[in-house]
Amino acid sequence: MSALRLLLILLFSLLAPMIVAGEVFAADNPLSIPAITLSTDTEGQQEYSVSLQILLIMTALSFIPAFVMLMTSFTRIIIVFSILRQALGLQQTPSNQILVGLALFLTLFIMAPVFEQINKDALQPYLSERLPAQEALAKAEVPLKNFMLAQTRESDLELFVRLSKRTDITSPEDAPLVILVPAFVTSELKTAFQIGFMIFIPFLVIDLVVASILMAMGMMMLSPLIISLPFKIMLFVLIDGWALIMGTLAASFGGT
Repeated sequence: MSALRLLLILLFSLLAPMIVAGEVFAADNPLSIPAITLSTDTEGQQEYSVSLQILLIMTALSFIPAFVMLMTSFTRIIIVFSILRQALGLQQTPSNQILVGLALFLTLFIMAPVFEQINKDALQPYLSERLPAQEALAKAEVPLKNFMLAQTRESDLELFVRLSKRTDITSPEDAPLVILVPAFVTSELKTAFQIGFMIFIPFLVIDLVVASILMAMGMMMLSPLIISLPFKIMLFVLIDGWALIMGTLAASFGGT
């Protein structure tokens, strides 16, 4: 099963139980809540009413972008790509759509082991009706929390535990998602800017060298960016920059 297909099945299956009509299915399966109920009035006319489940489903779907950005490797990747484009001096190349697409599929590649474990432990048992929805969600939360804990600094986690004034959290594994997610995002921002700093240095050196040469030649009216841009692109191509950046980002997650 591909990572993209697995992600779609995970998001839609766990957050939105199958919508079924009538009350017969609800009687056979007490774990399900019928999304559409059929009632007959005194005059024999049938009326359909939509339960609260539809509202909950639509609300849950609105959190998918936040889930992708704040609970996966997406944040670190897209920030590094943005800093790389700024370091090269390219304002719109590659475009935002290309960078987001690259970040999304690299995220699927990195998160594939986590999604496979969620599929094995939570999704498949839920689809085969061996687990109720809440228990399946609890099992799906475990590998995701393990991934975030592996990337979260202890200082960041301790900060949000202290801010929450929780005294019942004795270990990082006991931290709920409301505490773990902001700590994880804070750590990801720090790591992304550290990687971006290391990427920026060689391109900054090229800019300084070109600016010094132009000033020594008395060509102060000529923008150094015009001259340094081809050299930076040439350097990036010669070192196979895209493969190096993507490989470094994937390796920075420790093979989780």
